[in-house]
Amino acid sequence: MRILMLLSNPYMVDPRVQKEAMALAEQGHEIAVIIWDRRLEYGPEDVVDGIHLYRIHNTALMKLAPNDLFRNPLWWRAAYTKAKELFRGGFAFDVVHCHDLDTLQAGVWLKRRFPIKLVYDAHELWGYLIEKDVPRFIVKQTFALEKHLVKQTDHIITVSPPFVDYFTGLTEKPITLIMNCKDLKYTTYAPPQDEIFNLLYIGGMKKRRFFPDIIDIMGNLEGVRLTLAGKTEDLYYQMKEYSTKYDNVTFKGTIPTEEILPLTRSCHATFIIVDPSSNHYQRTLFNKQFESMVCGRPIIVTRGTYAGTMTEDLQCGLTVDYTKDSVTKAIIRLRDNPQLCRSLGEHALQAAKNQYNWKNERKKLHRVYEEL
Repeated sequence: MRILMLLSNPYMVDPRVQKEAMALAEQGHEIAVIIWDRRLEYGPEDVVDGIHLYRIHNTALMKLAPNDLFRNPLWWRAAYTKAKELFRGGFAFDVVHCHDLDTLQAGVWLKRRFPIKLVYDAHELWGYLIEKDVPRFIVKQTFALEKHLVKQTDHIITVSPPFVDYFTGLTEKPITLIMNCKDLKYTTYAPPQDEIFNLLYIGGMKKRRFFPDIIDIMGNLEGVRLTLAGKTEDLYYQMKEYSTKYDNVTFKGTIPTEEILPLTRSCHATFIIVDPSSNHYQRTLFNKQFESMVCGRPIIVTRGTYAGTMTEDLQCGLTVDYTKDSVTKAIIRLRDNPQLCRSLGEHALQAAKNQYNWKNERKKLHRVYEEL
C-alpha cells in the first residue's frame, strides 16, 4: 500500500509517528508524511529512513491569524492541496492516516475526492485537551466536529483504554488500542551509576504539569539532582531561565529521540505530575511511563488518573497527590530507599517485557492495515 500521513507537528520530535511510519515501511508499505512545520524549523522536503517528508510552512495569511486555532483551517486546506499534488504526481496513496483531530478534516476531504481508506490516529482527546484554555463554545464545537468527522473514517487508532471507551460512545467504526510503548532496548535490570539521586523529566513543561513547582522542590532538597529536557513550546524558555536559580538543576534543552532511553536509564526515577482535575490527564497515558518501564526506572505519577492507577497496579512507581508536600515526600522516599527504587524499577522492566513493549503494539498496527 501507499500510505499518506498527515501530521501537525515536527515529525523529527514525534517518536510515536516515527515508530508507526517505520513499522509500516518495514512491512513493505510506501510512506509519505505531510507536516505542518509552523515554526520553520526544517526544509520543505526530506527523506528520513526511507520516509518521504513534505513540510508546509506558515503562509502570509497564516501569519496574520492570531493563533493556531484560526490557522487550522488554512493548514487543512494547504495539506489537502499538497496531497492532491502528490496523488496526481505519482504517489497515488491508498490510505490517509491522520494523526490527531487537527488533521482529520483534510483527511475527510481527501476521502471524498479519492477512492481511499481513512485512518484516524487519536493521540489526544482534543475537546478535553483544550477545555481549560479556550471558551466553552469552542470546546463544544471541537467535540461536535470530532463526532461528525469520525463517522467518515474506516478505522480509529488510539492510545489508552479510556480513549477507546470515549470513541466507542461515538461510533461503531473499528477501534484499535496502540499504546506509546517503546522497544525493549534493555532486557536486564541495571542500577543507575550516579551516587546522587537523579530525577528526570522529558516532555512538555506546563503549569498543569507541576512547573515550576517541581524545580523549586528539587532545588531546595539535599542529595538530589533534577534533569530536564523537552520541546521548545509551552513554558520551555521560562523554565530554562528558571532552572538557573539552582545548582542541582540541569536543563538539557531539546534532545534527539535516540537519546531519550539512554538518558532515562542513567537516572534513578522519572515523573509525570499532572493536574488530576483535567479530563484529558485523567484519561491519557504518557510517553514517560513507557520510557521508564523499558529502562527499569520507577515513575512518580498523580493519583486520580488512569496513568496513576496503572502505576499502582503494576507496582512500577509511586503515586502522589497534586501537592508540593505529597510530591516532596515521594522524592525523599525514593532518594532514601535504593532498594525500593530497585524493586519498583524491576517491576517496571518486567511489565515492559511481559506486555508493554513496541513489538506487541506494532503487531496490532500491522493487523489494522491487513484488515484495510
